[in-house]
Amino acid sequence: MTYHESLTPEQLYNIPLFAGLDAASLQKLVQFAHWREYEAGEVVVLEGDAPSGLYYLQYGWLKAVKVSPTGREQILRFLEPGDTFNEIGVFADQPNPVTVIALEAAGVWLLPRTALLHLLQEKPEFAQQLVARMAERVLYLVALVSDLSLRPVTGRLARLLLVGAVDDVLERPRWYTQAELAARLGTVPDVVQRALRELENEGLIRVERQQIRILNWPALAALAA
Repeated sequence: MTYHESLTPEQLYNIPLFAGLDAASLQKLVQFAHWREYEAGEVVVLEGDAPSGLYYLQYGWLKAVKVSPTGREQILRFLEPGDTFNEIGVFADQPNPVTVIALEAAGVWLLPRTALLHLLQEKPEFAQQLVARMAERVLYLVALVSDLSLRPVTGRLARLLLVGAVDDVLERPRWYTQAELAARLGTVPDVVQRALRELENEGLIRVERQQIRILNWPALAALAA
């Protein structure tokens, strides 16, 4: 089943990377865009492949991962509708640095690399937006490395809950299993299960089937600090 009609300049304008572009430039990008659909478990981008372009996620959820030779995953980020990804592979002229996998049925627009490079040459303001975007990515990855190296698993879990919660609730889609949570935290499911149980026994959270509810924000924040 197809969930899209067509990509519009208005959709691109709402993406921070393209927000400063004029209508004519946005229309050119729309003309080059390709629609792709993926089922849960399908690979959208494969690490090491030549970059084909920039992706815009219209619906569904994806995960960007690094995979060890033994098959263990480290999730770098979850991607939600409205996110763009693969900027580094496109603009650095390097092989894709990560693998991106569909967590559920997903639809993405692919903006070809050639069209984006042409835009870089024509529009200096686009280059400025790109630099800002890359800086955000670097800061995010620095925070992730700090988390993995300096915080224990319970602290990393506490921080993830605080950052991801809306109105003290972290929603858990069907794909958000303990295995996915463990891969995001850089550990294994058994350790995550113990950490969740510990936080629940201390009255900081309540774990439910589809969500995790924060009961004691200050205490959780102290663990995350």
